[in-house]
Parts: sequence; C-alpha cells; structure tokens
Amino acid sequence: MSYGKFVGLTAGALMALGAGLTSVATPAAAESTLRVVMHSDLKILDPIWTTAYIVRNHGYMIYDTLIAYDSKLTPKPQMLEKWDISADKLTYTFTLRDGLLWHDGQPVTAEDCIASIKRWGSRDAMGQKLMGVVDKLEAVDTKSFKLVLKVPYGLVLESLGKPSSNVPFMMPKRVAETPGTEQISDNTGSGPFIFKKDEWKPGDKTVYVKNTKYKPRSEPADMLAGGKVVKVDRVEWVAIPDHQTSMNALINGEIDMIESPQADLLPLVKNDKNIEMFNANVLGNQYVIRFNHLHPPFNNQKIRQAAIAAFSQEPFLQAVFGDPDFYKVCPAMFMCGTPLATDKGGDILIKSDFNKSKALLKEAGYDGTPVVLMHSTDLFVLNNLAPVAKDLLEKGGFKVDMQSMDWQTLVARRAKRDAPNAGGWNAFLTSWVAADILNPVMTAFLNSSCEKALFGWPCDPEMEKLRDNFAMATDDATKKQIAEKVQLRALDYGTYAYLGQWYLPQLMRKDRLSGAVQAPVTVFWNIAKK
Repeated sequence: MSYGKFVGLTAGALMALGAGLTSVATPAAAESTLRVVMHSDLKILDPIWTTAYIVRNHGYMIYDTLIAYDSKLTPKPQMLEKWDISADKLTYTFTLRDGLLWHDGQPVTAEDCIASIKRWGSRDAMGQKLMGVVDKLEAVDTKSFKLVLKVPYGLVLESLGKPSSNVPFMMPKRVAETPGTEQISDNTGSGPFIFKKDEWKPGDKTVYVKNTKYKPRSEPADMLAGGKVVKVDRVEWVAIPDHQTSMNALINGEIDMIESPQADLLPLVKNDKNIEMFNANVLGNQYVIRFNHLHPPFNNQKIRQAAIAAFSQEPFLQAVFGDPDFYKVCPAMFMCGTPLATDKGGDILIKSDFNKSKALLKEAGYDGTPVVLMHSTDLFVLNNLAPVAKDLLEKGGFKVDMQSMDWQTLVARRAKRDAPNAGGWNAFLTSWVAADILNPVMTAFLNSSCEKALFGWPCDPEMEKLRDNFAMATDDATKKQIAEKVQLRALDYGTYAYLGQWYLPQLMRKDRLSGAVQAPVTVFWNIAKK
C-alpha cells in the first residue's frame, strides 16, 4: 500500500478532520483492558509544569477542560454548560455543567476553575497573553465565574480551549494553587479516567481505570469535543522501548495499539488484516531546534543566524523517515496547508548555506565555544535528529558537544538555566503537533518574554509586540500580514528554527478495537474493545 495519504491529508485539513470510527458496545461480563505502547515513558505527572506530550496525554486521561476544539477547530463547551459575552466584549461569564465531580467525590466549583486558569496562565505562552489583558477573575456563585478584560481580546475562547501543550486542564483549587514553577503532588482530576498511582511503575507501566462517576456530554465525540464516553475498564501504557519488540507484541496480540511506530517497520504489518494504520493526527507535526538564549554562543543573534543558515530541512526528515510519503519540506512556520502558511523568508531553511554560516560566525567573533547539543536517544521520531544537527553545524563552522540521554532526562534538563558546562544546555531538537503551532500566539516557542518565556528564554520586545497585535486583530487579512512579519522576525532574531513536517499513523488491532477518535492528541475515550 502507499503511505502518501498521510501527507495528502494536510491540505484543507482544517475543515476536514473526521470524528472517528463507529463504536461497538463492550461486553459487560468481563473487565476490558486496553494495552498500549506510547511514544514515551511517563515520569513526570504535571501537564502545566512541562509541555512534554506524554504528560499532556496523561492530562487528557485524568483532567477535563472548560472548552474543547471540535474537528473544525471551533471552540465548544466541555465542562461548561454555556458562556455569555457582554455587549462591550469585556466580560465573559462561564457556567459549569451539572454533575461535575473530582475523583475524590467533591464537586467542581468556580473557584477551582479560577485557580486552574491562573496557574495555566502563568506558564503557557497563549495563557500568558490572555492573562496580560485580564482585569479580574471572580466567582459569581459555586457554578459560575466571570473573566473581565481590560480591553477586548479576540482569543479568549480559543485560549481556554487550547488543545495541546500546555493545555488549560482544570484541577482542584488546593492543587492549582501550587506555583507553576513547582510540580504538583496531588493527581486528583475530574476527567474520564483515574490514575492508579499505586500501580505506576516508570519503565514498566502506567495504569488508568474508568471513572464511573464521570458525566460525559451528550454530543458524539468530535476530536476533543463532545462526549468522552469510556468503553473500557482499564488502560495500561506498557513500556517497551525496543520498536521491533513492540511490533512483535502487536502482531502476536500481546498489546492492542502502538501510538508511534517506527516508520521502517510499517511494511511488517501493511498486509496484516487484523492491524489498522490509523491516521489520528491528520494535520501532522513539525520538527524544531530550540536555542538557549541565555548562554554563549547562542546569546548572540548573529550566531543564531549562523546556525539557521547551516540547517536544511530534508536531511533531518530523511534521517528519521527516508520515505518522502511520511514527510514534507515546508518553508512555512505555521505549517503548510493552513490559513497562515507563507513562504516568506522560509527558503533559508530549505538549503544549507555553510559559507554564510561561517561568515556570520566570523562577523560575530565566535571563539569556538562548543554547542552543548542534547540528543534524545529513546524516541524513534527524535533519535536521529541531533546527529544531523551536529553534522550541519560543524560544516557551518561550529564546534559541537553532543550529549546523549533519554527523553525524560532531556525534558528535565531543558528546564535548567545553568551554564552548559554546569549541567545546562545550548540546543535541543523536538517536535510539535500542528495543533500547537497554528498561529503566533499559540506557538509556545515564539513567546519571547524573557524569563517568562519557555525554556530557551528568548527576550525580544519586537516579537511580543507582533504577537500582541495578532491577538488584537479582528480580520483574517490583518492576521495573515502579522503572521508573515512574525515568521520573518523569528528567522532574523533566531528565536528557533523549524525543520519540516512529518506524518505517522498509529497502529491498532482492528480485530479488537473500534471507535478511535481522530485528534492531534492520543485519547482513549470512545474506544471499545471486543
């Protein structure tokens, strides 16, 4: 079979996301357990403290959101019954649905939600922009609260419904009052699953059980909106780091699903009538390299420009996938095939210019300070990226100290502001789902608010002004113009570099499973197991 369909689905995908397969009832006589190999092992439990996708996925298991995006990327009520907007567009009144309970049996209140929004807003790039124009958040009664703005702001609902890292998950007030810079220790949520912390064994398995007191919405599941109806009793995330072993386990029926299979192993199952290649994330993903702006050498703008000049997207994509059916060279920061896509300035990332890189290094007075490049070794979609970056940077005149580690170690280390020779870092590579990077405010790595920015900590008032202008814009033409300016500014300032788009199906036993939901996040409601 051809895998090209995974790339082709991106064009126009904003209006064409599906709502999933038809589900069947789960037999009630025996406990049903869904066993899945995820893309990474779960070692951190706070989806506000980190943007790591495995922690985001954990968040969707046990927490819920006030608002959720449907398959047309329209914000819909989720925990909310409704919202009302004042005529002057300054006051939003939110009312919770009846019957919402925390896992400990206590009712969800407006005060819980206010505390959760504030904690999320202290960490997330889109949340920070929203909170910057919020005059006050106050409870009206136990089930409703008001968000009052200083000025009209066009992304209130879109921000509170943000679908990926950091997601504005609702937590009990006692938990949400934990500073965003500290990890929570209480994992009480109100979502469709309950985390079994007593069975959590990092490196072995993570266990969730059905929340029998969860009250789903009545609408059908539609991407991240609609009814989160749980049709299995238990979900186990099984840690199998070797991809061949996990593929064999799927073929032999020992597991039910692989979230992120290794691309070169897909031919092993392409003719297996019991296994489906399920394209859950039709918008795809984008590779990026993040620079640390705090320490030499990338505290120098010209040296960041030199690195960008040395990069070329195709070597990264080839190193991971090889087969162009799984990737696309794309000059657009906000993803090819989306409304804000533009090629302005992006050609610099299509072909390496080592002479330009060396000239910029000479102009900047680069003294040979080695780039401490963190190399993730245990995630297939990231494993081969750092060696390519090292090769290109060295060809461009840099010295590189590539240090290998597992992804969770990298996630912890990237939060450190220490000097690179004291346990810090200069650069690392990662990937974002398209749902995280559709506009300048949503894109976390564009946050350039100095110490409030995401790890890497860029400090660029010009970028922040552009992002503010985008948030206040009311027409699509103006937003498009601002997005182009943002792309040009990011490449000139060297905020980060984007390194191409990629697509990969999930694998699941279709002889056992039905009802999987298409979404940019792997979710487990609506899936039934025979």
